[in-house]
Amino acid sequence: MELLIANSAGRLSELVPIRYGRMMSSPFAFYRGAAAVMAHDLSFTANTGMHVVACGDCHLVNFGGFATPERQLVFDINDFDEASVAPWEWDLRRLAASFVIAGRANGFKAADCRQAAWQAVRSYRENMTRYAEMPVLDAYYETIDLSKLVAAGTDDELKRLNQKRIRKALAESAHIKEFTKLAYRQGEQPRIRDEPPLIFHNADMQQQAAMHADAEKMVADYVASLAPERRILMQRYRFADVAMKVVGVGSVGTYCGVALFVSGNGDPLFLQFKEARPSVLEPYCGRAPFKHHGERVVFGQRLMQAAADAFLGWTTGTRQPQRHYYVRQLRDAKIKPMVELMNPANLIDYAQSCGWALARAHKRSGDAVVLSAYMGSSAVFEDAMAAFAVCYADQNERDHAALVAAVRAGRIEARVGI
Repeated sequence: MELLIANSAGRLSELVPIRYGRMMSSPFAFYRGAAAVMAHDLSFTANTGMHVVACGDCHLVNFGGFATPERQLVFDINDFDEASVAPWEWDLRRLAASFVIAGRANGFKAADCRQAAWQAVRSYRENMTRYAEMPVLDAYYETIDLSKLVAAGTDDELKRLNQKRIRKALAESAHIKEFTKLAYRQGEQPRIRDEPPLIFHNADMQQQAAMHADAEKMVADYVASLAPERRILMQRYRFADVAMKVVGVGSVGTYCGVALFVSGNGDPLFLQFKEARPSVLEPYCGRAPFKHHGERVVFGQRLMQAAADAFLGWTTGTRQPQRHYYVRQLRDAKIKPMVELMNPANLIDYAQSCGWALARAHKRSGDAVVLSAYMGSSAVFEDAMAAFAVCYADQNERDHAALVAAVRAGRIEARVGI
């Protein structure tokens, strides 16, 4: 509880109870919000001394499909808030444990939960061995085609559902689709729609006007962080509106929001800005070589993803204390995993995909030959990691129970169902 409370320091106090409420809902939800707790736990485990640029919050929901700048759908890691330099096995431990915890949330047998974790690790090891044998550039440029991944699935019903989601994602502009959900036109001026407490403008008009002015300065700072050709693209758009937006589980309470831009011919563009706080890995692994935490996140995403968002950039808040932010598209044909609909076979298929994607990301900053040699060619590595995953899932349930007890005792406040 001390780690969670410390991790909530500096967040919007009125939103922190929503964070705890979401984490209370299940051990799986708790795990998604407790990257700081696991980083602390991992710091006491033995490690190989080999470091990579790590995701830092590598659980199965932080993978999925998204559109590349070439408008192809790929499967990859999609959350880099905690990205930093750390032991390579920390990401793999967190990923493996997430499959046991998710399997338990779905009511699967213990053997099926362990098998999903085991398969994620096996896929990581086998793909890392494959990368060690490939030409460096071929390995660097490899992407994971989402359509092919779905087509290779063994569950026909889930396959049809995912293929339908892919067709829908490619059929319409993500930003136009988001405009119909998140915004409306007030005369000539488009506005983001308020949906408190999750999306909201400042109720005080004077403060909202100040926030808008601050946002314009931050936009200019953000544009300066882009490559020159991206700056030319951003010149096609004008800033229209900004609102706060509550996102995810672990990010609730941080300063996050959405900005609406409109092109000369009326096309909308939604950019999400998220506060970039120190990585949960830093107390144990040291700070990454970046003065700006937004730049750290952007670097991690550009390095680890096969095809990073064209609008990735960073900016700094104008008020004291100055906060760091990174900026990306709000959604770009994003397809999230439907973990709650998976059966054991689906979860195992998905675990293999995540293990592959993590190996592909790690080999960009780590030495695939060395990592492959360490893991070897037998199942000993998978067995050890799967055993850890089961033990950590037990620990996670005890930690979740501690959070519930703290709320019941009145030590912290939680708002549930939001």
